Amino acid sequence: MEFLRFFQVFEIQPNYLNIPLPNVMETAFYFEQAGVGLSMDENYHIFLALKQLVSMQPIQTCRFWGKILGLEMNYIVAEVEYREGEEEEETEEEEVIEEGGKEGSEDKDEEEDEEKEDEPPKSTYKSPPVVPKEENRTGTNKFIYFVCNEPGKPWVKLPPVTPVQIVAARKIKKFFTGRLDAPIVSYPPFPGNEANYLRAQIARISAGTQISPLGFYQFGEEEGDEEEEGGAGRDTYEENPDFETISVMELVDSLSNWVHHVQNILMQGRCSWINPSQKSEEEEEEGEEEEKAEEPDEPQPEVGPPLLTPLSEDAEIQNIPPWTSQLSTNLVPQYAIAVLQSNLWPGAYSYAIGKKFDNIYLGWGHKYSPDNYTPSMPPPVQTEYPSGPEITEMNDPTVEEEQALKAAQEEALAAAEEMDEMEEEEDEDEDD
Repeated sequence: MEFLRFFQVFEIQPNYLNIPLPNVMETAFYFEQAGVGLSMDENYHIFLALKQLVSMQPIQTCRFWGKILGLEMNYIVAEVEYREGEEEEETEEEEVIEEGGKEGSEDKDEEEDEEKEDEPPKSTYKSPPVVPKEENRTGTNKFIYFVCNEPGKPWVKLPPVTPVQIVAARKIKKFFTGRLDAPIVSYPPFPGNEANYLRAQIARISAGTQISPLGFYQFGEEEGDEEEEGGAGRDTYEENPDFETISVMELVDSLSNWVHHVQNILMQGRCSWINPSQKSEEEEEEGEEEEKAEEPDEPQPEVGPPLLTPLSEDAEIQNIPPWTSQLSTNLVPQYAIAVLQSNLWPGAYSYAIGKKFDNIYLGWGHKYSPDNYTPSMPPPVQTEYPSGPEITEMNDPTVEEEQALKAAQEEALAAAEEMDEMEEEEDEDEDD
């Protein structure tokens, strides 16, 4: 019955050629040969859930990204791309809200400054500049991701990811609960809830495991200027119409026949480096004097591997290869497909045969670490002031000690008075 249902889906599929609906059942068929993937029933339910998502959203491309496991519930992840101009309204509204908030905060700050003129001086410490997030359709925010706990439940759109969240996600390791509003309790603290942490992990996994056969994608002719600069800034590509298929044995034998088609994420948390301390022209004119007084060192720009870099250049993990390649079957190799498994992100798989390939992730969303994970310890408590005898506190005296001290002081005072009287008498005798 499962195979009959499989072929029935392929008969229905041509009716949706004008809709960006992925052929989940075909992908499941190939991954089933590799020994990975979900059951045929669950794949069919995901296929229907994606059909519902495509009919409700203005989607141009849609793909089943994978499944991330959780302690209470799991996440079904869909990777989509909106049609041009559809997401601009949302970003404009966000910018208007941010600008309005900034203007209101400036007015409040002026009023507070007038009211608090007599307050003591405040600290002159300035926090480091915040690295801005990448715009839509670029870098880590190139695609939009929808998730649901089970096929049939409503899809939820994940928020765009920020560089601060990616940098913080690299320092922690948390299991997902399946609830997007769950807090992330960790050290160092994560700036957001589970929805933001899930979005950061999806960006990291995609940057490290989304691969394709060599030559399937190529750069456009319009990017010749960027090619002269080294090609590190190119973030767009197109399908190569003259792609020559690579044999399955060549795909398995050499990792040079596979390339990354998702940009690498820099240590800054972005795909394209930006100088956070760079100011606009107006700010530069206003703060020329301050800059002359204090000129901080310019940060060194980061340069990562360019797009479409072969997998053979990936770094090893303590003598462990980053990828494991194999045939789907050794009994009939003429009908086998090439299967790649990521050792850096366990649960990431890819297949290729002819002009067909795909990527999928099925796992807990954790990166492999050869050493046991140990969270970083909090810094030691700073001393407020140096301890010394001048400021060391002492115990209060008892009643008996106070009385003895008072009696001693009275005796000393009486003895001093007697001495004064005796000196006066001696002076009078000398005068006489």
